[in-house]
Amino acid sequence: MSTELKNEIENETKNRRTFAIISHPDAGKTTLTEKLLLFGGAIQMAGMVKARGERRRARSDWMKVEQERGISVASSVMTFIHEGVTYNLLDTPGHEDFSEDTYRTLTAVDSAIMVLDCAKGIETQTLKLFEVCRLRDIPVLTFINKMDRDGQDPFSLLEEIESKLALDVTPASWPIGMGRDFKGCYDLLRDDLLLFDRGKGDHLAEGGIDCTGLDDAKLADHLPDFQLEKLREDAEMVRGLCPAFDRQSYLEGHMSPVFFGSAINNFGVRELLRGLHDFAPSPRPQKAVQRDVNPEESKVTGFIFKIQANMDPKHRDRIAFTRICSGNFRKGMKLKHVRTGKALTIHTPHLFLAQSREEAEEAWPGDIIGIGTHGGLRIGDTLSESEDLSFTGLPNFAPELMQRVRSEDPLRAKHLGRALEQLAEEGAARVFKPVMHADWVVGVVGSLQFDVLADRIRTEFSIPVKFEPASLYTARWISCDDAAKLKTFTDGNQSALAYDHDGDPVFLARNAWHLSDAEEKFPAIRFAATK
Repeated sequence: MSTELKNEIENETKNRRTFAIISHPDAGKTTLTEKLLLFGGAIQMAGMVKARGERRRARSDWMKVEQERGISVASSVMTFIHEGVTYNLLDTPGHEDFSEDTYRTLTAVDSAIMVLDCAKGIETQTLKLFEVCRLRDIPVLTFINKMDRDGQDPFSLLEEIESKLALDVTPASWPIGMGRDFKGCYDLLRDDLLLFDRGKGDHLAEGGIDCTGLDDAKLADHLPDFQLEKLREDAEMVRGLCPAFDRQSYLEGHMSPVFFGSAINNFGVRELLRGLHDFAPSPRPQKAVQRDVNPEESKVTGFIFKIQANMDPKHRDRIAFTRICSGNFRKGMKLKHVRTGKALTIHTPHLFLAQSREEAEEAWPGDIIGIGTHGGLRIGDTLSESEDLSFTGLPNFAPELMQRVRSEDPLRAKHLGRALEQLAEEGAARVFKPVMHADWVVGVVGSLQFDVLADRIRTEFSIPVKFEPASLYTARWISCDDAAKLKTFTDGNQSALAYDHDGDPVFLARNAWHLSDAEEKFPAIRFAATK
């Protein structure tokens, strides 16, 4: 590799931040996403607060069902540049029924922002998603939102984060009052007073007031005596109780700097973005089966973590979202599709701002590009300029809920099979074709997914469908080192056997006893809950 290219890859990698936002539904994740885009200059005006109709929804929620229900169910990618740094924000589904999509998205990021509602603290979905971050050693910044409403005491919130997540916390800012009495925050890292101005949600607020410290006389010009006294007491307690910020500890996933604010009013967002700039890691090495791949390597590698169909309803397109792991990708490059061994020429790669996109001339480690596909690419596939690599950690989970699905129009039954296979390739659901039954079985993590699937099959494939209860408990992918033993098992269990969209055999258990009985009688067979 030439010194010039090496330096360019190193520079571009250093100036990338690829991150996701995780939260429980209604903590304010979509609002925060929009405000980060506003600060990053990617959108001109915040649209959620006072706009009407179409503009009322955040730019990241574009799928019809999301707009109707006011929830995020698909992952969007938004790229923006702010002060010389390229930010790749991966918005994740907020609804727990779509958590599998979120788990896969978290394999493609280097850091995360955890959003908490100041009244509710840590909720179940936040806890689950944080555990995924911990498994992958993803560093987390915390944003405590809705400080302009009444909530828990800030010290209680810090204690809850510490105890429930086993995480060291250190406030980067500290709130002055709460709810109606919320006056703003004091930036503990920069000694700035940040004053809160209600109703500034559509516009960018001015920066803070520089102070020489908490003893600065000018604080008294802006804060009533009782709030100033409490701020000084609280800050002293914070410095006594919480460890000082240690970036290495944060990068290793052991410590989280905590920011307070109100996303809907744009308050605290600037400081959070500055925190991402100063603390969050640039693209990190990615684990493959064969070895770790460093971003500064000259050869291009990437993996597909999501496939989304019909982002543009006018073109029945399918986009494979690909995380670039190393090298300098250029439009028109030939990359090897490692699973099939075929060479792919990437003619029209895309970069995204939610639903809108533009052709990418080039991309660097940490960037997310969209590659058009007609069914050849799948979640978990690796693309490589030279070496055969397989990136690890993209899960397929056994479904928790299963229903049979059939077309209301018998003449469309064959088309239904193709539609289901496409949705399975996207990772929208597990799809199984039973050996002894005509109807397909669809498996999901949460019940809302059935509504979304029915809506998509009707609108995208023009097939009205009916989901019906299936008396099934769970699905397990089956395998065995001895082909003869596997055949004996499949021959003797035809009524419980199905194949997924990849053609891999699956055991459909009627109940817990049925599964444990099969495991007991056939110890050589592996029954896997993930694939």
